[in-house]
Amino acid sequence: MTRNGQRLLLVIDDDPAQRRLISVIAARRGWRTVFADDIDSALETLATPDGLALDAILLDHRFPESEVELAGLIAALRRNRPALPLLMLTSDGSVAQAVAAMRAGASDFLVKPLAPERLLSALDAAAGAADTGELRPLAEKLSMPLAFDEVVGSAPQFRAALAIAAKAARARVPVLVEGESGVGKEVLAEAIHAASPRARRSMVHVNCGAIPGNQIESVLFGHEKGAFPGAFERRTGRFEEADGSTLFLDEVGEMPLAVQAKLLDAIVSGEVRPIGATYARGVDVRVIAATNRTLADEVEAGRFREDLYYRLNVVQLTIPPLRERPGDVAPLARHLLARIGRQPGLRALGITDEALALLAGYDWPGNVRQLQNALFRAAVLCEGDALTRADFPQIAQLSDEETVRRPAPVRPTEAGVTLFRPDGNLRALDEIEADVIRLAIGHYRGRMSEVARRLGIGRSTLYRKLGELGIDQSAA
Repeated sequence: MTRNGQRLLLVIDDDPAQRRLISVIAARRGWRTVFADDIDSALETLATPDGLALDAILLDHRFPESEVELAGLIAALRRNRPALPLLMLTSDGSVAQAVAAMRAGASDFLVKPLAPERLLSALDAAAGAADTGELRPLAEKLSMPLAFDEVVGSAPQFRAALAIAAKAARARVPVLVEGESGVGKEVLAEAIHAASPRARRSMVHVNCGAIPGNQIESVLFGHEKGAFPGAFERRTGRFEEADGSTLFLDEVGEMPLAVQAKLLDAIVSGEVRPIGATYARGVDVRVIAATNRTLADEVEAGRFREDLYYRLNVVQLTIPPLRERPGDVAPLARHLLARIGRQPGLRALGITDEALALLAGYDWPGNVRQLQNALFRAAVLCEGDALTRADFPQIAQLSDEETVRRPAPVRPTEAGVTLFRPDGNLRALDEIEADVIRLAIGHYRGRMSEVARRLGIGRSTLYRKLGELGIDQSAA
Protein backbone atom coordinates (compact mmCIF):
# COMPACT_ATOMS: atom_id res chain seq x y z
CA MET A 1 0.00 0.00 0.00
CA THR A 2 1.30 3.46 -0.87
CA ARG A 3 1.80 6.23 1.60
CA ASN A 4 -1.18 7.93 3.27
CA GLY A 5 -3.10 4.67 3.10
CA GLN A 6 -3.73 4.95 -0.65
CA ARG A 7 -3.47 2.04 -3.02
CA LEU A 8 -1.75 2.50 -6.34
CA LEU A 9 -3.20 1.53 -9.74
CA LEU A 10 -1.22 1.52 -12.98
CA VAL A 11 -3.46 2.20 -15.98
CA ILE A 12 -2.00 1.24 -19.36
CA ASP A 13 -4.09 3.24 -21.82
CA ASP A 14 -3.45 5.98 -24.38
CA ASP A 15 -6.98 7.43 -24.32
CA PRO A 16 -7.02 10.61 -22.16
CA ALA A 17 -10.80 10.53 -21.63
CA GLN A 18 -10.74 6.90 -20.55
CA ARG A 19 -7.80 7.57 -18.22
CA ARG A 20 -9.64 10.46 -16.54
CA LEU A 21 -12.77 8.34 -16.09
CA ILE A 22 -10.84 5.46 -14.50
CA SER A 23 -8.91 7.83 -12.25
CA VAL A 24 -12.08 9.52 -10.96
CA ILE A 25 -13.86 6.23 -10.32
CA ALA A 26 -10.85 4.63 -8.62
CA ALA A 27 -10.42 7.66 -6.36
CA ARG A 28 -13.81 6.83 -4.78
CA ARG A 29 -12.12 3.84 -3.12
CA GLY A 30 -8.98 5.77 -2.24
CA TRP A 31 -6.84 4.60 -5.18
CA ARG A 32 -4.16 6.82 -6.68
CA THR A 33 -3.64 6.28 -10.39
CA VAL A 34 -0.49 6.44 -12.50
CA PHE A 35 -0.49 6.05 -16.27
CA ALA A 36 1.48 4.49 -19.10
CA ASP A 37 0.69 4.94 -22.79
CA ASP A 38 1.89 1.51 -23.91
CA ILE A 39 3.49 -1.73 -22.73
CA ASP A 40 7.08 -0.46 -23.07
CA SER A 41 6.44 2.56 -20.86
CA ALA A 42 4.54 0.34 -18.43
CA LEU A 43 7.54 -1.96 -18.09
CA GLU A 44 9.70 1.09 -17.40
CA THR A 45 7.22 2.24 -14.74
CA LEU A 46 7.43 -1.14 -12.99
CA ALA A 47 11.08 -0.42 -12.20
CA THR A 48 10.35 2.94 -10.54
CA PRO A 49 9.41 3.52 -6.87
CA ASP A 50 5.77 3.83 -7.94
CA GLY A 51 6.08 0.58 -9.86
CA LEU A 52 7.40 -1.25 -6.83
CA ALA A 53 4.47 0.05 -4.76
CA LEU A 54 1.75 -0.96 -7.22
CA ASP A 55 -1.33 -2.77 -5.94
CA ALA A 56 -2.92 -3.54 -9.34
CA ILE A 57 -2.61 -2.99 -13.10
CA LEU A 58 -5.47 -2.14 -15.47
CA LEU A 59 -4.63 -2.83 -19.11
CA ASP A 60 -6.82 -1.40 -21.87
CA HIS A 61 -5.81 -3.71 -24.65
CA ARG A 62 -6.88 -4.45 -28.19
CA PHE A 63 -6.41 -8.19 -28.03
CA PRO A 64 -3.53 -9.72 -29.98
CA GLU A 65 -4.36 -12.21 -32.69
CA SER A 66 -3.21 -15.19 -30.64
CA GLU A 67 -3.53 -16.36 -27.07
CA VAL A 68 0.21 -17.08 -27.12
CA GLU A 69 0.98 -13.41 -27.87
CA LEU A 70 -1.38 -12.29 -25.11
CA ALA A 71 0.23 -14.68 -22.64
CA GLY A 72 3.65 -13.27 -23.51
CA LEU A 73 2.45 -9.73 -22.93
CA ILE A 74 0.98 -10.56 -19.53
CA ALA A 75 4.08 -12.57 -18.60
CA ALA A 76 6.22 -9.52 -19.34
CA LEU A 77 4.11 -7.39 -17.01
CA ARG A 78 4.19 -10.02 -14.28
CA ARG A 79 7.89 -10.86 -14.49
CA ASN A 80 8.91 -8.90 -11.41
CA ARG A 81 5.52 -8.87 -9.65
CA PRO A 82 3.95 -12.29 -10.34
CA ALA A 83 1.18 -11.95 -7.76
CA LEU A 84 0.10 -8.45 -8.81
CA PRO A 85 -3.59 -8.40 -9.85
CA LEU A 86 -3.91 -7.60 -13.55
CA LEU A 87 -7.28 -6.40 -14.81
CA MET A 88 -8.03 -6.26 -18.53
CA LEU A 89 -10.40 -3.76 -20.15
CA THR A 90 -11.67 -4.38 -23.66
CA SER A 91 -14.51 -3.46 -25.98
CA ASP A 92 -14.87 -7.13 -26.94
CA GLY A 93 -17.17 -8.73 -24.38
CA SER A 94 -17.15 -12.23 -25.81
CA VAL A 95 -16.72 -15.20 -23.50
CA ALA A 96 -14.01 -16.58 -25.80
CA GLN A 97 -11.88 -13.46 -25.28
CA ALA A 98 -12.50 -13.58 -21.54
CA VAL A 99 -11.36 -17.20 -21.42
CA ALA A 100 -8.24 -16.32 -23.44
CA ALA A 101 -7.40 -13.44 -21.10
CA MET A 102 -7.77 -15.52 -17.94
CA ARG A 103 -5.81 -18.47 -19.30
CA ALA A 104 -3.08 -16.05 -20.27
CA GLY A 105 -2.88 -14.90 -16.65
CA ALA A 106 -5.31 -11.99 -16.27
CA SER A 107 -6.97 -11.76 -12.88
CA ASP A 108 -10.16 -10.11 -14.06
CA PHE A 109 -11.81 -8.94 -17.27
CA LEU A 110 -13.94 -5.81 -17.72
CA VAL A 111 -15.95 -4.67 -20.72
CA LYS A 112 -16.44 -1.22 -22.21
CA PRO A 113 -18.37 0.95 -21.60
CA LEU A 114 -16.95 0.62 -18.12
CA ALA A 115 -19.62 0.63 -15.41
CA PRO A 116 -18.35 2.41 -12.28
CA GLU A 117 -19.62 -0.24 -9.84
CA ARG A 118 -17.98 -3.00 -11.91
CA LEU A 119 -14.57 -1.30 -11.77
CA LEU A 120 -14.96 -0.60 -8.05
CA SER A 121 -15.89 -4.24 -7.45
CA ALA A 122 -12.79 -5.40 -9.30
CA LEU A 123 -10.57 -2.94 -7.42
CA ASP A 124 -12.05 -4.02 -4.08
CA ALA A 125 -11.23 -7.62 -4.97
CA ALA A 126 -7.73 -6.66 -6.09
CA ALA A 127 -7.21 -4.90 -2.78
CA GLY A 128 -8.25 -8.00 -0.91
CA ALA A 129 -11.51 -6.42 0.23
CA ALA A 130 -13.73 -8.98 -1.48
CA ASP A 131 -15.02 -11.68 0.83
CA THR A 132 -13.81 -14.54 -1.33
CA GLY A 133 -10.39 -13.23 -2.26
CA GLU A 134 -11.40 -14.20 -5.81
CA LEU A 135 -11.50 -11.47 -8.41
CA ARG A 136 -14.98 -11.37 -9.85
CA PRO A 137 -14.73 -12.17 -13.55
CA LEU A 138 -17.19 -12.18 -16.31
CA ALA A 139 -20.67 -11.90 -14.84
CA GLU A 140 -21.67 -9.56 -17.63
CA LYS A 141 -20.50 -12.02 -20.27
CA LEU A 142 -22.68 -14.87 -19.04
CA SER A 143 -26.05 -13.30 -19.67
CA MET A 144 -28.26 -16.35 -19.92
CA PRO A 145 -31.99 -15.56 -19.58
CA LEU A 146 -33.98 -18.37 -17.99
CA ALA A 147 -37.59 -19.43 -18.13
CA PHE A 148 -39.37 -20.16 -14.84
CA ASP A 149 -38.89 -23.90 -15.24
CA GLU A 150 -35.12 -23.35 -15.51
CA VAL A 151 -34.74 -21.28 -12.33
CA VAL A 152 -33.07 -23.49 -9.75
CA GLY A 153 -33.98 -23.43 -6.06
CA SER A 154 -36.10 -25.50 -3.69
CA ALA A 155 -36.06 -23.30 -0.54
CA PRO A 156 -39.68 -22.52 0.44
CA GLN A 157 -39.22 -18.72 0.50
CA PHE A 158 -37.54 -18.81 -2.91
CA ARG A 159 -40.21 -21.06 -4.45
CA ALA A 160 -42.92 -18.79 -3.01
CA ALA A 161 -41.35 -15.78 -4.74
CA LEU A 162 -41.21 -17.74 -8.02
CA ALA A 163 -44.87 -18.72 -7.71
CA ILE A 164 -45.92 -15.09 -7.23
CA ALA A 165 -43.72 -14.01 -10.15
CA ALA A 166 -45.21 -16.64 -12.44
CA LYS A 167 -48.75 -15.46 -11.61
CA ALA A 168 -47.81 -11.82 -12.17
CA ALA A 169 -46.00 -12.46 -15.44
CA ARG A 170 -49.04 -12.19 -17.69
CA ALA A 171 -50.29 -8.93 -16.14
CA ARG A 172 -49.18 -5.42 -17.08
CA VAL A 173 -48.78 -4.29 -13.47
CA PRO A 174 -45.39 -3.12 -12.16
CA VAL A 175 -43.29 -5.54 -10.13
CA LEU A 176 -40.76 -4.65 -7.43
CA VAL A 177 -37.99 -7.19 -6.76
CA GLU A 178 -35.95 -6.74 -3.58
CA GLY A 179 -32.90 -8.70 -2.49
CA GLU A 180 -29.18 -8.45 -1.87
CA SER A 181 -26.78 -7.89 -4.74
CA GLY A 182 -26.23 -11.04 -6.74
CA VAL A 183 -29.30 -13.01 -5.62
CA GLY A 184 -30.75 -13.14 -9.13
CA LYS A 185 -33.14 -10.19 -9.36
CA GLU A 186 -32.39 -9.70 -13.05
CA VAL A 187 -32.81 -13.43 -13.71
CA LEU A 188 -36.27 -13.29 -12.14
CA ALA A 189 -37.13 -10.19 -14.17
CA GLU A 190 -36.07 -11.99 -17.36
CA ALA A 191 -38.24 -14.98 -16.42
CA ILE A 192 -41.25 -12.71 -15.82
CA HIS A 193 -40.73 -11.02 -19.18
CA ALA A 194 -40.23 -14.34 -20.99
CA ALA A 195 -43.55 -15.63 -19.61
CA SER A 196 -45.44 -12.45 -20.51
CA PRO A 197 -47.28 -11.48 -23.71
CA ARG A 198 -44.42 -9.00 -24.30
CA ALA A 199 -41.81 -11.71 -24.75
CA ARG A 200 -41.68 -11.18 -28.52
CA ARG A 201 -39.59 -8.07 -27.89
CA SER A 202 -36.40 -7.92 -25.83
CA MET A 203 -36.56 -6.54 -22.32
CA VAL A 204 -34.82 -3.15 -22.01
CA HIS A 205 -32.34 -2.87 -19.12
CA VAL A 206 -31.33 0.29 -17.24
CA ASN A 207 -28.91 0.16 -14.30
CA CYS A 208 -29.82 3.31 -12.40
CA GLY A 209 -26.78 2.97 -10.14
CA ALA A 210 -24.33 2.98 -13.07
CA ILE A 211 -25.57 6.23 -14.64
CA PRO A 212 -24.48 9.66 -13.32
CA GLY A 213 -27.37 11.48 -11.67
CA ASN A 214 -27.27 14.32 -14.19
CA GLN A 215 -27.63 11.92 -17.13
CA ILE A 216 -30.26 9.44 -16.01
CA GLU A 217 -33.23 11.61 -17.08
CA SER A 218 -31.87 11.75 -20.62
CA VAL A 219 -31.18 8.01 -20.64
CA LEU A 220 -34.72 7.17 -19.52
CA PHE A 221 -36.75 9.75 -21.42
CA GLY A 222 -34.47 10.96 -24.20
CA HIS A 223 -33.75 14.53 -25.29
CA GLU A 224 -34.12 16.82 -28.27
CA LYS A 225 -31.21 18.28 -30.19
CA GLY A 226 -29.96 21.40 -28.40
CA ALA A 227 -31.91 20.63 -25.21
CA PHE A 228 -28.77 21.25 -23.14
CA PRO A 229 -25.05 21.86 -23.76
CA GLY A 230 -23.62 18.80 -25.49
CA ALA A 231 -26.98 17.61 -26.88
CA PHE A 232 -25.80 17.61 -30.50
CA GLU A 233 -28.51 15.27 -31.74
CA ARG A 234 -31.86 13.84 -30.71
CA ARG A 235 -31.70 10.83 -28.41
CA THR A 236 -34.44 8.24 -27.91
CA GLY A 237 -34.94 7.29 -24.26
CA ARG A 238 -35.17 3.78 -22.88
CA PHE A 239 -38.88 4.21 -22.19
CA GLU A 240 -39.54 4.68 -25.90
CA GLU A 241 -37.23 1.77 -26.72
CA ALA A 242 -39.30 -0.41 -24.38
CA ASP A 243 -42.65 0.51 -25.99
CA GLY A 244 -44.62 -2.74 -26.19
CA SER A 245 -42.10 -4.53 -24.02
CA THR A 246 -40.70 -4.51 -20.47
CA LEU A 247 -38.41 -1.90 -18.89
CA PHE A 248 -36.17 -3.30 -16.15
CA LEU A 249 -34.95 -0.61 -13.75
CA ASP A 250 -32.12 -2.14 -11.74
CA GLU A 251 -31.04 -0.42 -8.51
CA VAL A 252 -34.02 1.93 -8.75
CA GLY A 253 -33.27 3.15 -5.22
CA GLU A 254 -30.26 5.04 -6.62
CA MET A 255 -32.46 7.27 -8.79
CA PRO A 256 -32.41 11.00 -7.87
CA LEU A 257 -35.65 12.37 -6.40
CA ALA A 258 -36.21 14.75 -9.32
CA VAL A 259 -36.08 11.88 -11.81
CA GLN A 260 -38.31 9.79 -9.55
CA ALA A 261 -41.04 12.42 -10.05
CA LYS A 262 -40.78 12.15 -13.83
CA LEU A 263 -40.76 8.34 -13.64
CA LEU A 264 -43.95 8.43 -11.57
CA ASP A 265 -45.60 10.71 -14.13
CA ALA A 266 -44.60 8.38 -16.99
CA ILE A 267 -46.04 5.33 -15.21
CA VAL A 268 -49.29 7.09 -14.29
CA SER A 269 -49.90 8.83 -17.61
CA GLY A 270 -48.38 6.29 -19.99
CA GLU A 271 -46.57 9.16 -21.71
CA VAL A 272 -42.95 10.31 -21.85
CA ARG A 273 -41.64 13.78 -22.62
CA PRO A 274 -38.01 13.98 -23.77
CA ILE A 275 -35.90 16.80 -22.33
CA GLY A 276 -36.48 19.94 -24.42
CA ALA A 277 -39.52 18.50 -26.21
CA THR A 278 -42.82 20.33 -26.66
CA TYR A 279 -44.72 17.08 -27.07
CA ALA A 280 -45.37 13.89 -25.11
CA ARG A 281 -45.40 10.42 -26.65
CA GLY A 282 -47.66 7.62 -25.48
CA VAL A 283 -45.90 4.36 -24.59
CA ASP A 284 -47.08 0.93 -23.51
CA VAL A 285 -44.38 -0.18 -21.06
CA ARG A 286 -44.43 -2.73 -18.26
CA VAL A 287 -41.98 -1.71 -15.50
CA ILE A 288 -40.05 -4.17 -13.35
CA ALA A 289 -37.89 -2.46 -10.73
CA ALA A 290 -35.19 -4.04 -8.59
CA THR A 291 -33.20 -2.85 -5.61
CA ASN A 292 -30.73 -4.19 -3.07
CA ARG A 293 -32.16 -1.76 -0.54
CA THR A 294 -35.42 -1.96 1.40
CA LEU A 295 -37.43 0.73 -0.37
CA ALA A 296 -39.86 1.09 2.54
CA ASP A 297 -36.88 2.19 4.66
CA GLU A 298 -35.75 4.56 1.89
CA VAL A 299 -39.24 6.12 1.88
CA GLU A 300 -39.06 6.51 5.66
CA ALA A 301 -35.68 8.23 5.32
CA GLY A 302 -36.98 10.61 2.64
CA ARG A 303 -34.72 9.25 -0.08
CA PHE A 304 -37.49 7.66 -2.15
CA ARG A 305 -40.90 9.02 -3.08
CA GLU A 306 -43.73 7.29 -1.25
CA ASP A 307 -46.15 7.67 -4.19
CA LEU A 308 -43.63 6.11 -6.59
CA TYR A 309 -42.95 3.30 -4.13
CA TYR A 310 -46.61 2.30 -4.10
CA ARG A 311 -46.81 2.53 -7.90
CA LEU A 312 -43.83 0.19 -8.31
CA ASN A 313 -44.85 -2.10 -5.47
CA VAL A 314 -48.08 -3.47 -6.98
CA VAL A 315 -46.45 -6.91 -6.85
CA GLN A 316 -43.51 -7.31 -4.48
CA LEU A 317 -41.01 -10.16 -4.60
CA THR A 318 -38.21 -10.69 -2.10
CA ILE A 319 -35.44 -13.10 -3.04
CA PRO A 320 -33.64 -14.60 -0.03
CA PRO A 321 -29.82 -14.57 0.02
CA LEU A 322 -28.02 -17.78 -0.85
CA ARG A 323 -26.71 -18.23 2.70
CA GLU A 324 -30.32 -18.71 3.83
CA ARG A 325 -30.85 -21.57 1.38
CA PRO A 326 -27.68 -23.68 1.52
CA GLY A 327 -29.53 -26.69 0.16
CA ASP A 328 -29.81 -24.86 -3.17
CA VAL A 329 -26.04 -24.45 -3.59
CA ALA A 330 -25.29 -27.93 -4.94
CA PRO A 331 -28.05 -28.04 -7.60
CA LEU A 332 -27.28 -24.42 -8.53
CA ALA A 333 -23.59 -25.26 -8.92
CA ARG A 334 -24.37 -28.23 -11.18
CA HIS A 335 -26.82 -26.17 -13.22
CA LEU A 336 -24.50 -23.19 -13.63
CA LEU A 337 -21.56 -25.44 -14.46
CA ALA A 338 -23.56 -27.11 -17.22
CA ARG A 339 -24.40 -23.72 -18.73
CA ILE A 340 -20.82 -22.50 -18.39
CA GLY A 341 -19.65 -25.63 -20.21
CA ARG A 342 -21.65 -24.57 -23.26
CA GLN A 343 -19.78 -21.27 -23.57
CA PRO A 344 -17.25 -20.82 -26.40
CA GLY A 345 -13.79 -22.07 -25.48
CA LEU A 346 -15.02 -24.12 -22.51
CA ARG A 347 -16.15 -27.73 -22.07
CA ALA A 348 -18.50 -29.77 -19.93
CA LEU A 349 -17.06 -30.52 -16.49
CA GLY A 350 -18.24 -32.51 -13.51
CA ILE A 351 -17.83 -31.50 -9.89
CA THR A 352 -16.91 -33.73 -6.96
CA ASP A 353 -18.99 -34.20 -3.83
CA GLU A 354 -16.11 -32.77 -1.78
CA ALA A 355 -16.16 -29.59 -3.88
CA LEU A 356 -19.94 -29.33 -3.56
CA ALA A 357 -19.68 -29.71 0.21
CA LEU A 358 -17.11 -26.90 0.29
CA LEU A 359 -19.37 -24.62 -1.77
CA ALA A 360 -22.45 -25.48 0.29
CA GLY A 361 -20.62 -24.62 3.51
CA TYR A 362 -19.61 -21.14 2.35
CA ASP A 363 -21.70 -18.03 3.14
CA TRP A 364 -21.63 -16.52 -0.40
CA PRO A 365 -21.84 -12.82 0.48
CA GLY A 366 -22.07 -12.12 -3.27
CA ASN A 367 -24.86 -14.69 -3.62
CA VAL A 368 -25.59 -16.52 -6.91
CA ARG A 369 -23.50 -14.11 -9.00
CA GLN A 370 -20.47 -14.84 -6.83
CA LEU A 371 -21.07 -18.59 -7.09
CA GLN A 372 -21.30 -18.31 -10.87
CA ASN A 373 -18.09 -16.30 -11.03
CA ALA A 374 -16.22 -18.78 -8.82
CA LEU A 375 -17.42 -21.68 -10.99
CA PHE A 376 -16.50 -19.86 -14.20
CA ARG A 377 -13.01 -19.09 -12.97
CA ALA A 378 -12.50 -22.66 -11.81
CA ALA A 379 -13.81 -24.04 -15.12
CA VAL A 380 -11.50 -21.81 -17.16
CA LEU A 381 -8.42 -22.95 -15.26
CA CYS A 382 -9.37 -26.61 -14.64
CA GLU A 383 -7.20 -29.17 -16.42
CA GLY A 384 -9.11 -32.27 -15.34
CA ASP A 385 -12.58 -33.58 -16.10
CA ALA A 386 -14.19 -32.45 -12.83
CA LEU A 387 -13.82 -29.55 -10.44
CA THR A 388 -12.42 -30.49 -7.05
CA ARG A 389 -11.88 -28.68 -3.78
CA ALA A 390 -8.44 -27.70 -5.08
CA ASP A 391 -10.07 -25.64 -7.85
CA PHE A 392 -11.50 -23.25 -5.23
CA PRO A 393 -8.36 -22.39 -3.22
CA GLN A 394 -9.51 -19.03 -1.84
CA ILE A 395 -12.87 -20.37 -0.70
CA ALA A 396 -11.16 -23.42 0.83
CA GLN A 397 -8.71 -21.19 2.68
CA LEU A 398 -11.45 -18.94 4.03
CA SER A 399 -13.51 -21.96 5.05
CA ASP A 400 -10.52 -23.46 6.88
CA GLU A 401 -9.87 -20.15 8.65
CA GLU A 402 -13.51 -19.93 9.70
CA THR A 403 -13.36 -23.47 11.06
CA VAL A 404 -10.36 -22.52 13.21
CA ARG A 405 -12.15 -19.41 14.52
CA ARG A 406 -15.22 -21.26 15.72
CA PRO A 407 -15.99 -24.74 17.04
CA ALA A 408 -17.04 -27.34 14.50
CA PRO A 409 -20.82 -27.62 14.28
CA VAL A 410 -22.57 -30.72 15.46
CA ARG A 411 -24.35 -31.07 12.16
CA PRO A 412 -22.38 -32.32 9.14
CA THR A 413 -21.29 -29.96 6.37
CA GLU A 414 -22.58 -32.06 3.51
CA ALA A 415 -24.28 -30.30 0.64
CA GLY A 416 -27.61 -31.76 1.82
CA VAL A 417 -30.44 -33.46 -0.02
CA THR A 418 -31.78 -31.71 -3.10
CA LEU A 419 -35.49 -32.05 -3.78
CA PHE A 420 -35.63 -30.39 -7.19
CA ARG A 421 -33.86 -31.05 -10.46
CA PRO A 422 -32.10 -28.17 -12.26
CA ASP A 423 -35.17 -27.85 -14.51
CA GLY A 424 -37.36 -27.07 -11.48
CA ASN A 425 -39.13 -30.45 -11.36
CA LEU A 426 -39.03 -32.76 -8.34
CA ARG A 427 -36.46 -35.54 -8.34
CA ALA A 428 -37.63 -39.14 -8.30
CA LEU A 429 -38.38 -40.54 -4.84
CA ASP A 430 -35.76 -43.30 -5.07
CA GLU A 431 -33.07 -40.72 -5.88
CA ILE A 432 -34.01 -38.63 -2.84
CA GLU A 433 -34.14 -41.76 -0.66
CA ALA A 434 -30.69 -42.81 -1.85
CA ASP A 435 -29.28 -39.37 -0.97
CA VAL A 436 -30.83 -39.51 2.51
CA ILE A 437 -29.31 -42.94 3.15
CA ARG A 438 -25.87 -41.83 1.91
CA LEU A 439 -26.10 -38.75 4.12
CA ALA A 440 -27.02 -40.88 7.14
CA ILE A 441 -24.18 -43.35 6.50
CA GLY A 442 -21.70 -40.46 6.36
CA HIS A 443 -23.12 -38.72 9.39
CA TYR A 444 -23.07 -41.85 11.56
CA ARG A 445 -19.68 -42.95 10.13
CA GLY A 446 -20.89 -46.25 8.72
CA ARG A 447 -22.49 -47.52 11.95
CA MET A 448 -25.34 -49.30 10.20
CA SER A 449 -27.32 -50.12 13.34
CA GLU A 450 -27.39 -46.44 14.21
CA VAL A 451 -28.24 -45.52 10.61
CA ALA A 452 -31.19 -47.93 10.61
CA ARG A 453 -32.39 -46.74 14.03
CA ARG A 454 -32.25 -43.05 13.07
CA LEU A 455 -34.03 -43.72 9.78
CA GLY A 456 -36.71 -45.71 11.60
CA ILE A 457 -36.20 -48.95 9.68
CA GLY A 458 -34.77 -52.36 10.48
CA ARG A 459 -31.21 -53.38 9.59
CA SER A 460 -32.45 -55.95 7.10
CA THR A 461 -34.61 -53.31 5.42
CA LEU A 462 -31.63 -50.95 5.30
CA TYR A 463 -29.39 -53.54 3.65
CA ARG A 464 -32.14 -54.41 1.17
CA LYS A 465 -32.43 -50.75 0.21
CA LEU A 466 -28.66 -50.49 -0.20
CA GLY A 467 -28.84 -53.26 -2.77
CA GLU A 468 -31.94 -51.94 -4.55
CA LEU A 469 -30.58 -48.41 -4.78
CA GLY A 470 -27.04 -49.46 -5.67
CA ILE A 471 -25.48 -47.76 -2.64
CA ASP A 472 -22.04 -48.78 -1.48
CA GLN A 473 -21.88 -48.77 2.33
CA SER A 474 -18.64 -46.79 2.13
CA ALA A 475 -20.04 -44.30 -0.39
CA ALA A 476 -20.53 -41.57 2.15
